[in-house]
Amino acid sequence: MSIVNQTDIHTIITDPDGTKTLVDKADTMGKELKGLGLTTSQIRALFGEVRQIESVWAMAGDEHKRTARNRLILLKPKMAYRSRKERGKAVQELVAVLDPALDEVIKEKDTKRQEQNFRRFVDFFEAILAYHKAYGGY
Repeated sequence: MSIVNQTDIHTIITDPDGTKTLVDKADTMGKELKGLGLTTSQIRALFGEVRQIESVWAMAGDEHKRTARNRLILLKPKMAYRSRKERGKAVQELVAVLDPALDEVIKEKDTKRQEQNFRRFVDFFEAILAYHKAYGGY
């Protein structure tokens, strides 16, 4: 999606001071996705999986964090499947932005920074959905 380029994604996911970019791009995306007819039910499975990963990551212990990181990597094929399964362009456009954002989280080797990047990924996804709803998405 041209409204969120790779530089924006890198800033949103890796820069602790990238919140303004996150909000601006989530706003634009939410409006665009509403215009493409994205429905909440189309992305419920993906967002639900992200929330589950988030809850596992929050648990104490290295094993839980390792499990969360593995589930995060496995989210990529789930997004690809959902993108191809759903009719219309809306889910494809959402996945076209979330997939490289997920790559930014996964490629970070420092576990503390990776967790911070994951938190920003969740914030970005949540903000996109919030703006989608704000613009009348259902």
